[in-house]
Parts: sequence; C-alpha cells; structure tokens
Amino acid sequence: MSDIQQTSSIGYLTYAGDYSVRNTQTLSGVTQLWQDAFARAMAQQVDDNAGETPEYSAVAATDNQTGEPIAGATALDKIVEQRECPVQDKEIAPPEPLFLPIAEFEWDLADKPAKPFTALEMIEQQRNLEFDDNWVRPTVLNPYDDSVEPGPGPQPRPLFLPIAEFEWNLADKPATPFSTEEMTEQQRHLAFDNGWARPIVLQNLRLAA
Repeated sequence: MSDIQQTSSIGYLTYAGDYSVRNTQTLSGVTQLWQDAFARAMAQQVDDNAGETPEYSAVAATDNQTGEPIAGATALDKIVEQRECPVQDKEIAPPEPLFLPIAEFEWDLADKPAKPFTALEMIEQQRNLEFDDNWVRPTVLNPYDDSVEPGPGPQPRPLFLPIAEFEWNLADKPATPFSTEEMTEQQRHLAFDNGWARPIVLQNLRLAA
C-alpha cells in the first residue's frame, strides 16, 4: 500500500475534497495553532502588566539579610494576630411577642340581633316538630306494607286563615254604564256586521278558496 504524500504544510487546513492530509497530522496542526495563540495571549498580558509591582514576588518572599523565605512567617503572624483578636459572644434574645391592639368594630354597621320567638311561635314550632318526628318521618322511612294497619293520622285542627283586608281605594273604579244612545249605536253596528259585512267577507273567502 502506497503512502499518501503530504501536499500542505502543518497547521494549514486544506479545502474540502483534498484527502492528502492525514487526520493525525491535521489534528496536530490545529493543536499547535491553539498553543501558539495562547502563548501570544499570555505574553501580551505579561507586557501589559509589566509596569505594575506583583503582590507576591521572589524578592519580597525572602529576607534581604539572611535570604530565608518569609512567606510562611508572614502567614503565621497573620494567623496568630487573628487568633488574638478579642471575640465577644453576642447574645441573641428570643423574638418578643407581637403586640396587636384589639380591633374596635363599628357595631352600628353590623346586623341587628334577631328578635326572640314569642310563646305562640315556640308552641307552633314544637307542634310541627312533633308531627314530623312521630308521623312524617316514620311514614317516609318505613316502606309501605299492606299487612300492617296504618296508624292514626294527625287529628284535624281548624285552619287559621286571616281575612285579607284589601285597600279598595287603590282598585280600579267601576266602569260607567252605557247610556241608551250608546247602546242603540252599538246595536246598529252589530246588526250591520252580522247582516251585511260578514256574509260578503265569507263569500269572498269561498271564491278565493
């Protein structure tokens, strides 16, 4: 099997359709391009910050006289200083109960209390309750059985119906009776309709049908 000759330089992607570049060579070229781009970006960032003094440098991390590193001693001094800081415990009191004043309602706007029932109304309600419990409910809940004799029904009592008092002054006034001349005129119109107009209309309807 013959070896495929390379026609392009490393780091250059050929156009579509050119299969002379192997996949490994293409990937290595792309990786090299990214490495060069990152290196240039880092160098540019170093050049931009060249005028600023680094916070942690090799000169600052060593002692000028002895040459020993002082980064650890500085960190230890900060730790000891923080430990020796006066710490006071803050007592947290429990939450106090919320004071809510009693609401003052406007009782004038509330519904008025219902009037108590009178003695007659209480007796009537008790009679209706006994009638429902002793006769209506057993009759409805128990199925009808012909073999059992029905119990006595409630005793009839007079029905109280108050007489209605109408305000006759608000009713329509009685109609005025017709006079003799008006009665004669109405009789003449009725005779004309029955004797002449009605037969002609009926005859025309028969012809049209």
